[in-house]
Amino acid sequence: QGVPTIDYDRLTLGGSESYYVSFDNVGVGKLQGQGIVNCLNAAGKKTARIVYLNGSPTDNNATLFKKGYDSVLRPLINSKKYTLVDDQSVPDWDNVKGGTIFEQQLSKAGGKLDAVVSANEGLGLAAVAVLKKNKLNGKVCVSGQDASADGLRAILTGDLSNTVYKGIKAEANAAVDLAVSLLKGQKGKTNGVTNNGKTNVPSVLLTPVGITKANVKVVIADGFQKRADVCKGIEKLCKANGI
Repeated sequence: QGVPTIDYDRLTLGGSESYYVSFDNVGVGKLQGQGIVNCLNAAGKKTARIVYLNGSPTDNNATLFKKGYDSVLRPLINSKKYTLVDDQSVPDWDNVKGGTIFEQQLSKAGGKLDAVVSANEGLGLAAVAVLKKNKLNGKVCVSGQDASADGLRAILTGDLSNTVYKGIKAEANAAVDLAVSLLKGQKGKTNGVTNNGKTNVPSVLLTPVGITKANVKVVIADGFQKRADVCKGIEKLCKANGI
């Protein structure tokens, strides 16, 4: 019928969408990968044994996240500095399945791992639970994504090394601005294109933010999480980190 459509947050592969609004999801993955590298460097690791705990194989975003972190880590794997012990995807982003898969990965690694590249905090925290049982939490770099209250708390306690914050307000506002432009009969303002497997879709891609202990307060200052939720039970850690 000629009605323009906007895909929000996830792209419909092979679809007929007119526009796409999301975060730069390859950029999200690059932040995850670089956070792992920074963590390993800070720990003085010259070599490292790592695993990939990827998101759902049916989710295009998970594919893009992996493309991002693999682009950062693959040169280090190819140079033999890092060893990729295992590379698994978690069906439906299921955290319980993620924990089971990670237990198998840790067993395959003989209990000797330096980093878990996990695609979001649900999977990262599932891995942390397994690491805790083996008294390895805080000794292994673990990435995340979503900047949840539990995830940020784990960053502050040192159980997660890094995560990624995607400001939902900015994404929602971008979609609204685009929709209003289209209602006015104007061409929507975009800043890139994304291929959906059939065509290049004009896109508004927002910039994600890498989060470590040093800038957890950014997420709270933005109103995305409440200080009380993040600092529950770790008040001293919050104050020590300027929160």
